[in-house]
Amino acid sequence: MDLLTSAAFAACGASAGAAARLLLARMRRGARVPPPWCEAGVALLWGLTGLSWAAGGLPARWLPVLLGLGWLAVAGAAVDVLAHRLPDALTGPALPAVLLLLVPLGTAVLLRAVAGAAVLLVAHAAVHVLAPGALGAGDVKLAATLGAVLAAASWPAVLLGVLGAAMLTGLVAVVGLGCGRIGRGATVPHGPAMLAAGWLVVAGSGLALGPG
Repeated sequence: MDLLTSAAFAACGASAGAAARLLLARMRRGARVPPPWCEAGVALLWGLTGLSWAAGGLPARWLPVLLGLGWLAVAGAAVDVLAHRLPDALTGPALPAVLLLLVPLGTAVLLRAVAGAAVLLVAHAAVHVLAPGALGAGDVKLAATLGAVLAAASWPAVLLGVLGAAMLTGLVAVVGLGCGRIGRGATVPHGPAMLAAGWLVVAGSGLALGPG
């Protein structure tokens, strides 16, 4: 039964991924993502989320949050890798959408999410001003969304998300330089690492909470 549930979530994720691919293609400053990358990515994340919930390890109230974050992670990473930008049409609605998904978790969680969004927004904006080459404006806007969902999980999750993103970007840079795929002085998109670390930390935090 757990595997059937996971398969159903994955099938829905493939459809959501297709919608993400079409949306990115039509979006101003978006990107044309060849199939089936978006479909496969969202299907994988949604399938894992469905399996965790069906197995009793993930609280049902966290399902919409993780599904929404999984969709954003794939769509945002795809456009950032291909076009080296995070369009406002994607990052702009992301924060209010995440806050809306967090409403069922209660007022205390929602207030913590708003505070987390503000903290990461200010921190990343400061880095952007001091070192524009390290973080783009799109990364700053994305940071607010990830700050909200990470803080909703817990304050330690915010720190883990930031550190995890930095480590992933650094790892990609080192491997890329070693393989000759990235030239010296070239910038590595930070958005994919932010999204990957954010999803992993929030998913892990949800599993740590147990069923409920």
